[in-house]
Amino acid sequence: MTRVKICGITNWADARLSVDLGATMLGFNFHPASPRVVSPARAWDIIRRLPSCVVPVGVFVDWRPDVVDALARAIHLKAAQLQGDESPADARAVRARGHKVIKAFCVKPGFRASNLVKYRGDWANLLDGFAPGLYGGTGKTVDWKIARRARRYGRVILAGGLRAENVGEAIRAAAPFAVDVCSGTEARPGKKDPARLRAFFREVEAAEILAPL
Repeated sequence: MTRVKICGITNWADARLSVDLGATMLGFNFHPASPRVVSPARAWDIIRRLPSCVVPVGVFVDWRPDVVDALARAIHLKAAQLQGDESPADARAVRARGHKVIKAFCVKPGFRASNLVKYRGDWANLLDGFAPGLYGGTGKTVDWKIARRARRYGRVILAGGLRAENVGEAIRAAAPFAVDVCSGTEARPGKKDPARLRAFFREVEAAEILAPL
Protein backbone atom coordinates (compact mmCIF):
# COMPACT_ATOMS: atom_id res chain seq x y z
CA MET A 1 0.00 0.00 0.00
CA THR A 2 1.38 3.41 -0.97
CA ARG A 3 1.54 5.73 2.02
CA VAL A 4 0.77 9.43 1.76
CA LYS A 5 2.74 12.28 3.31
CA ILE A 6 1.05 15.68 3.29
CA CYS A 7 3.66 18.38 3.60
CA GLY A 8 3.45 22.09 4.37
CA ILE A 9 1.01 21.69 7.26
CA THR A 10 0.46 24.97 9.13
CA ASN A 11 -2.95 24.59 10.80
CA TRP A 12 -5.10 22.04 12.60
CA ALA A 13 -7.96 22.02 10.07
CA ASP A 14 -5.64 20.88 7.26
CA ALA A 15 -3.93 18.34 9.52
CA ARG A 16 -7.23 16.84 10.67
CA LEU A 17 -8.64 16.53 7.16
CA SER A 18 -5.39 14.98 5.88
CA VAL A 19 -5.46 12.37 8.65
CA ASP A 20 -9.16 11.66 8.16
CA LEU A 21 -8.48 11.01 4.47
CA GLY A 22 -5.68 8.57 5.25
CA ALA A 23 -2.37 10.45 5.55
CA THR A 24 0.20 8.52 7.56
CA MET A 25 2.79 11.34 7.64
CA LEU A 26 2.46 15.10 8.03
CA GLY A 27 5.32 17.46 7.21
CA PHE A 28 6.06 20.62 9.23
CA ASN A 29 8.49 23.01 7.53
CA PHE A 30 10.94 24.87 9.78
CA HIS A 31 12.95 26.51 6.98
CA PRO A 32 12.58 30.29 7.54
CA ALA A 33 12.67 31.09 3.82
CA SER A 34 9.75 28.80 3.02
CA PRO A 35 6.28 30.32 2.46
CA ARG A 36 5.01 27.32 4.44
CA VAL A 37 7.22 27.85 7.49
CA VAL A 38 5.58 27.03 10.80
CA SER A 39 6.73 27.97 14.27
CA PRO A 40 7.64 25.21 16.73
CA ALA A 41 4.82 26.36 19.01
CA ARG A 42 2.23 26.16 16.22
CA ALA A 43 3.58 22.77 15.10
CA TRP A 44 3.34 21.41 18.65
CA ASP A 45 -0.24 22.63 18.97
CA ILE A 46 -1.07 20.44 15.97
CA ILE A 47 1.17 17.47 16.78
CA ARG A 48 -0.20 17.03 20.30
CA ARG A 49 -3.66 16.37 18.83
CA LEU A 50 -2.59 13.79 16.24
CA PRO A 51 -3.36 10.08 16.64
CA SER A 52 -0.34 8.00 17.57
CA CYS A 53 -0.34 6.20 14.21
CA VAL A 54 0.51 9.42 12.33
CA VAL A 55 4.17 10.35 11.88
CA PRO A 56 4.88 14.08 12.31
CA VAL A 57 7.94 14.94 10.21
CA GLY A 58 10.07 18.03 10.76
CA VAL A 59 11.54 19.51 7.57
CA PHE A 60 14.96 21.08 8.12
CA VAL A 61 17.46 22.76 5.80
CA ASP A 62 21.08 22.51 6.93
CA TRP A 63 20.41 22.59 10.68
CA ARG A 64 23.07 21.21 13.00
CA PRO A 65 22.21 17.68 14.17
CA ASP A 66 22.10 18.70 17.81
CA VAL A 67 19.59 21.46 17.05
CA VAL A 68 17.44 19.07 15.00
CA ASP A 69 17.55 16.68 17.95
CA ALA A 70 16.55 19.37 20.46
CA LEU A 71 13.51 20.52 18.49
CA ALA A 72 12.44 16.99 17.59
CA ARG A 73 12.41 16.03 21.26
CA ALA A 74 10.69 19.23 22.37
CA ILE A 75 7.68 18.86 20.07
CA HIS A 76 7.63 15.06 19.71
CA LEU A 77 8.57 14.75 16.06
CA LYS A 78 8.85 11.14 14.93
CA ALA A 79 11.09 11.80 11.91
CA ALA A 80 13.47 14.45 10.62
CA GLN A 81 13.51 15.29 6.92
CA LEU A 82 16.89 16.72 5.94
CA GLN A 83 16.07 18.87 2.93
CA GLY A 84 19.33 20.74 2.40
CA ASP A 85 22.94 19.81 1.68
CA GLU A 86 23.40 17.65 4.77
CA SER A 87 26.25 15.16 4.56
CA PRO A 88 26.04 11.44 5.29
CA ALA A 89 27.75 12.24 8.61
CA ASP A 90 25.00 14.72 9.46
CA ALA A 91 22.36 12.10 8.72
CA ARG A 92 24.18 9.54 10.86
CA ALA A 93 24.41 12.03 13.72
CA VAL A 94 20.65 12.61 13.68
CA ARG A 95 20.01 8.86 13.51
CA ALA A 96 22.39 8.29 16.40
CA ARG A 97 20.16 10.49 18.54
CA GLY A 98 17.30 8.09 17.95
CA HIS A 99 15.38 9.79 15.14
CA LYS A 100 14.10 8.40 11.87
CA VAL A 101 15.84 10.28 9.04
CA ILE A 102 14.35 11.07 5.65
CA LYS A 103 17.07 12.48 3.40
CA ALA A 104 15.71 14.56 0.55
CA PHE A 105 17.43 14.78 -2.83
CA CYS A 106 16.64 17.22 -5.61
CA VAL A 107 16.77 15.17 -8.79
CA LYS A 108 18.66 17.46 -11.13
CA PRO A 109 20.20 16.56 -14.51
CA GLY A 110 22.93 14.00 -13.99
CA PHE A 111 21.47 12.66 -10.73
CA ARG A 112 22.56 9.08 -10.07
CA ALA A 113 20.42 6.84 -7.88
CA SER A 114 23.58 5.03 -6.79
CA ASN A 115 24.54 8.13 -4.78
CA LEU A 116 21.87 7.14 -2.27
CA VAL A 117 24.08 4.35 -1.01
CA LYS A 118 26.02 6.98 0.97
CA TYR A 119 22.92 7.48 3.10
CA ARG A 120 22.15 3.80 3.60
CA GLY A 121 20.61 3.37 7.03
CA ASP A 122 18.24 6.32 6.74
CA TRP A 123 14.56 5.50 7.19
CA ALA A 124 13.74 6.69 3.67
CA ASN A 125 15.05 8.68 0.71
CA LEU A 126 12.81 11.45 -0.63
CA LEU A 127 13.22 12.33 -4.30
CA ASP A 128 12.06 15.84 -5.14
CA GLY A 129 11.96 18.01 -8.24
CA PHE A 130 14.77 20.44 -8.92
CA ALA A 131 14.58 24.20 -9.34
CA PRO A 132 17.64 26.46 -8.88
CA GLY A 133 17.82 28.06 -5.44
CA LEU A 134 14.90 26.14 -3.94
CA TYR A 135 14.86 23.41 -1.32
CA GLY A 136 11.64 21.58 -2.11
CA GLY A 137 8.21 22.92 -2.97
CA THR A 138 9.34 23.38 -6.56
CA GLY A 139 6.28 21.90 -8.26
CA LYS A 140 8.69 20.13 -10.65
CA THR A 141 8.23 16.44 -11.31
CA VAL A 142 10.90 13.77 -10.99
CA ASP A 143 11.86 11.21 -13.61
CA TRP A 144 9.79 8.34 -12.24
CA LYS A 145 12.09 5.75 -13.81
CA ILE A 146 14.91 7.06 -11.63
CA ALA A 147 12.65 6.82 -8.60
CA ARG A 148 11.86 3.20 -9.40
CA ARG A 149 15.56 2.34 -9.74
CA ALA A 150 16.26 4.09 -6.44
CA ARG A 151 14.20 1.52 -4.54
CA ARG A 152 17.19 -0.82 -4.45
CA TYR A 153 18.87 1.62 -2.03
CA GLY A 154 16.00 1.87 0.46
CA ARG A 155 12.48 3.20 0.84
CA VAL A 156 11.57 5.89 -1.67
CA ILE A 157 9.22 8.75 -0.93
CA LEU A 158 8.29 10.29 -4.25
CA ALA A 159 7.70 14.04 -4.27
CA GLY A 160 7.87 16.83 -6.82
CA GLY A 161 4.91 18.19 -8.75
CA LEU A 162 2.45 15.50 -7.68
CA ARG A 163 -1.27 16.24 -7.84
CA ALA A 164 -4.48 14.33 -8.40
CA GLU A 165 -3.99 14.44 -12.15
CA ASN A 166 -0.68 12.56 -12.15
CA VAL A 167 -0.23 10.73 -8.84
CA GLY A 168 -1.83 7.52 -10.13
CA GLU A 169 0.55 7.38 -13.06
CA ALA A 170 3.48 8.15 -10.75
CA ILE A 171 2.58 5.30 -8.40
CA ARG A 172 2.23 2.82 -11.25
CA ALA A 173 5.54 3.92 -12.78
CA ALA A 174 7.69 4.22 -9.66
CA ALA A 175 6.00 1.95 -7.07
CA PRO A 176 7.26 4.14 -4.20
CA PHE A 177 6.99 3.45 -0.49
CA ALA A 178 5.10 6.75 -0.18
CA VAL A 179 4.10 9.83 -2.13
CA ASP A 180 4.61 13.34 -0.80
CA VAL A 181 2.44 16.26 -1.86
CA CYS A 182 2.52 19.92 -0.94
CA SER A 183 1.65 22.53 -3.57
CA GLY A 184 -0.51 20.06 -5.51
CA THR A 185 -3.14 20.11 -2.76
CA GLU A 186 -3.00 23.80 -1.84
CA ALA A 187 -5.33 26.73 -2.29
CA ARG A 188 -2.31 28.91 -1.54
CA PRO A 189 1.06 28.29 0.17
CA GLY A 190 0.37 26.99 3.66
CA LYS A 191 -3.36 26.44 3.16
CA LYS A 192 -4.80 23.23 1.74
CA ASP A 193 -7.72 23.01 -0.67
CA PRO A 194 -10.11 20.35 0.69
CA ALA A 195 -11.34 19.38 -2.77
CA ARG A 196 -7.79 18.89 -4.04
CA LEU A 197 -6.88 16.85 -0.98
CA ARG A 198 -9.88 14.56 -1.45
CA ALA A 199 -9.16 14.15 -5.15
CA PHE A 200 -5.52 13.29 -4.42
CA PHE A 201 -6.45 10.52 -2.00
CA ARG A 202 -9.05 9.12 -4.39
CA GLU A 203 -6.41 8.80 -7.11
CA VAL A 204 -3.90 7.17 -4.76
CA GLU A 205 -6.50 4.60 -3.75
CA ALA A 206 -7.46 3.94 -7.36
CA ALA A 207 -3.82 3.51 -8.38
CA GLU A 208 -3.34 0.68 -5.87
CA ILE A 209 -5.44 -1.60 -8.05
CA LEU A 210 -3.07 -1.30 -11.02
CA ALA A 211 0.24 -0.54 -9.27
CA PRO A 212 3.12 -2.92 -10.13
CA LEU A 213 4.63 -5.15 -7.48
